[in-house]
Amino acid sequence: MVQFNEEKQEERIGLLRKKEEEDLAQTLSSQYGVPYIDLTVHGINIDAIRLIKEEEARAAEIAVFNISDKNIQVAVLSPESDKAKAAIEDLKSRGYIPEIFMVSHASLRKVWDRYKDLSYSFETKSGALDISNEEILEITKKVQKLEDIRKLIQDVLGQKKAYRVSKILEIILAGGIALKASDIHLEPEEKEIRLRYRLDGVLTDILNFDKETFELLLSRIKLVSNVKLNIKEKAQDGRFSIRIHDESAEVRASLLPGPNGESVVLRILVPEAISVPLEELGIHPKLLEVLKREIIKPNGLILTTGPTGSGKTTTLYAFLKKIYSPDIKVITIENPIEYHLKGIVQTQTDEEKGYTFAEGLRSALRQDPDVIMVGEIRDAETAATAVNASLTGHLVLSTLHTNNAAGTFPRLLDLGVNPKVISSAINVSIAQRLVRKLCENCKKEVPLDGATKSMFDRVLSGITDKKYLENIQGEKIWEAVGCEKCNGLGYKGRLGIFEAILVNGAIEKAVNLNPSERDITAASRDQGLLNLIEDGILKVLKGETSLTELRRVVDLSALE
Repeated sequence: MVQFNEEKQEERIGLLRKKEEEDLAQTLSSQYGVPYIDLTVHGINIDAIRLIKEEEARAAEIAVFNISDKNIQVAVLSPESDKAKAAIEDLKSRGYIPEIFMVSHASLRKVWDRYKDLSYSFETKSGALDISNEEILEITKKVQKLEDIRKLIQDVLGQKKAYRVSKILEIILAGGIALKASDIHLEPEEKEIRLRYRLDGVLTDILNFDKETFELLLSRIKLVSNVKLNIKEKAQDGRFSIRIHDESAEVRASLLPGPNGESVVLRILVPEAISVPLEELGIHPKLLEVLKREIIKPNGLILTTGPTGSGKTTTLYAFLKKIYSPDIKVITIENPIEYHLKGIVQTQTDEEKGYTFAEGLRSALRQDPDVIMVGEIRDAETAATAVNASLTGHLVLSTLHTNNAAGTFPRLLDLGVNPKVISSAINVSIAQRLVRKLCENCKKEVPLDGATKSMFDRVLSGITDKKYLENIQGEKIWEAVGCEKCNGLGYKGRLGIFEAILVNGAIEKAVNLNPSERDITAASRDQGLLNLIEDGILKVLKGETSLTELRRVVDLSALE
């Protein structure tokens, strides 16, 4: 008995049809005078596919399958098609030199199938991760809330491995950018990987995913961050840049070994996030007038202090934008350059090559600047050079890591700065913190009573300048609730709380006595400026932030 193998018969018919289709394409190519190619047995350049959007390629029955500089190879089903001609003209207008090939439907389908393998990003020659193309920008437009990014990532995780690994990093980054996250955390646990975003300064869970995907994702992060792929037992730091519209943002990658694998933190430095006008930082009008007066002085040292992530650099950029004019020369020494300012000379330190803040500052002084911004004073050499620069006709802006404005003076003394010149050099010392703003859509009013009211009353009675208390009520405060507009967090956006100490006779006298922070604080009380706690309490009473949030960033225990 003869057995009929239906599967083999269908395969044979398929091969015959394919051969007929290829034969027809080859015959037509002779008639049109266009060379024929069979792309089902030909390699496809993945970067070439990007030149035409998938929907446009399918509509015009066309595909770009190879690229070398500006020379491209283009496959068409019909070279006389109006849509194909228009697509080729568009490529020419963009500077490409096309070579046309006649192909079958099967060849085009093979190229079109590769669209699903396209990563949203591509690595530039410098190793940067460029995500400026339209697909990634579409993601940033789609993401309005946390649930959107969760769904996008889950959709990718559900795809086959080749697909998800090529896209997941870009989706995680795009989600972070869209939600204005400052950091992305990938934390290996015993069985899963935990993904968290830092939103408005607080870590928020996004989702957990499998370790197998993470290992492949980790290799991708290491590759674009230019760190060693084979090292797993040592901490590594790298960086790469991403392009959003016409601006380039930097991502700093930190890898730390742990018992369950390497923990990854990606810090996103987006220019837009740091470009905040001085008037919108949350500075009280009285202090704002003082600072505006200080930053237009021709010389002196203006210092902002606070822990990492308290907004110090944003404040310095706001000062620079306020004082810049075409008739002055401004030079910055930063690491990294977080925001590019027009008309200002910016330079980035590189400690591996010996270009430190101190070296950058010395070099900047040889360029005859009027204003210098030094990203951070962290050693005796930088401190001495910054102080000398401020004494020789330059306005110097910089940051210090201290807990409050009073801590600036003992810290500079610790760094070996002569106490006799500190008071001549410093104009003003500022301390700041960032608090989350209550969501205006869902914040809830609660009465101010009991021990909390007593604490508030004590703080308010200690404010020497009673003008601060005009239009301030003391009967209610507001709490966070959470709604769709704030991703259920109860907060949306951030603002600063500030304190400042000006250098006057009392401060000068205190500095000469090798003072503690307490001595400087006592010497500054007559200046009538708010301290961090007072500024924070006033913002709580105005409903701008909550008491819970203020407690998170400022120690109120001594008052309770």
